Amino acid sequence: MAKDINSEAFSEETKLKLSIFRDCYKEWLPVFLNNSYIDKIFIFDLFAGSGKDVEGTSGSPLILLQETKGDNCKYCKQLSKNNRPEIWFGFNEREKNKFISLKENVEYEFINCEKKCPLGVCILSGNYIIDNKDFQELINSKKFLYILQNKKFGKFILLDQYGFKEITDDVFLKLVESPITDFIFFISSSFIRRFQYQPSVRAYFKQESIKFDPNKPKECHREIANYFKALIPREKEYYVHHFTIKKGANYYGLIFGSNHSYGMEKFLKVCWEIDQLAGESNCNIENDFEMGTLFYDPSVTNKIQTVKNKIKERILDGTIRDNLTGLKYALSEGCKPKLFVDVIDKLLEIEKISIDGEFNRKATSIHKAKIYYISVL
Repeated sequence: MAKDINSEAFSEETKLKLSIFRDCYKEWLPVFLNNSYIDKIFIFDLFAGSGKDVEGTSGSPLILLQETKGDNCKYCKQLSKNNRPEIWFGFNEREKNKFISLKENVEYEFINCEKKCPLGVCILSGNYIIDNKDFQELINSKKFLYILQNKKFGKFILLDQYGFKEITDDVFLKLVESPITDFIFFISSSFIRRFQYQPSVRAYFKQESIKFDPNKPKECHREIANYFKALIPREKEYYVHHFTIKKGANYYGLIFGSNHSYGMEKFLKVCWEIDQLAGESNCNIENDFEMGTLFYDPSVTNKIQTVKNKIKERILDGTIRDNLTGLKYALSEGCKPKLFVDVIDKLLEIEKISIDGEFNRKATSIHKAKIYYISVL
């Protein structure tokens, strides 16, 4: 039986994980609420736990419910006026005792919400399902697959598994191939690294595809993310980023996936607000100068300089020939698109390139950027 982290007070690392869930969802929800092409929104938390820790701190299912209301119920007010899109929640917890607590905590959340609701009635009440099914059975069910494949449904999926076994290659690719779907899953990377040659691990991962450096244990989650990235079909435009969480001597982490650059922008915004050095860890993963030291400079870190150099090389060798390609490349390297604009500004200054078309410095909502072309001088 998996350990129930909700049976004790959440650790600081668990609180960080939950904070990332919260902030990512806060960035995601308004985008889909204001999308006229979306008929329904489905929010899934498929390893939901019991909903709270022993101190009453909200776990992921309650966080999702709370953030869907918005500050001062602003989203509920918006939904009551527009009557669209319809929002549904799906919570799942396989273990019976945690499932019972989850059901009680979710129902109480709605009861408490209705008491305080300025609208007089909760428009979200009743729009949820709580299951205690086996994860593989649930994700392969006809109903779930129909939701995943529907292009009129926006989907946000949390997969906070205990360990590493449930998010198989097939599950990952099923999510990658699902339209209008963003997901985050948790995985115990240190365990995979430590026991990579054991049958219990080899059954789930092609070990020849994971290149762990024995001298760089804190990069193990990055390598796990690279493993999943390599599964994505080469011709498919898809965005994956990761965040390493160190707890004691062990490394765990989150992996995020989106088929839209805007989804990646939103997740990177959350990550770089937490980690101003590399945007991917609660530890100093690139061995930068720490805050308070003489040479600390969050604008000139090892990750930032490495990616800037890669962008410069690709511009000068003709691999990157327009701004949209460059902006997307910065995203694919786990950096904000502004990095590409900074490189372009520098190359223009030293007269290494010229611009064909209307030059612009747009570095957010890059899918809306007006394209210009780059010529090497």
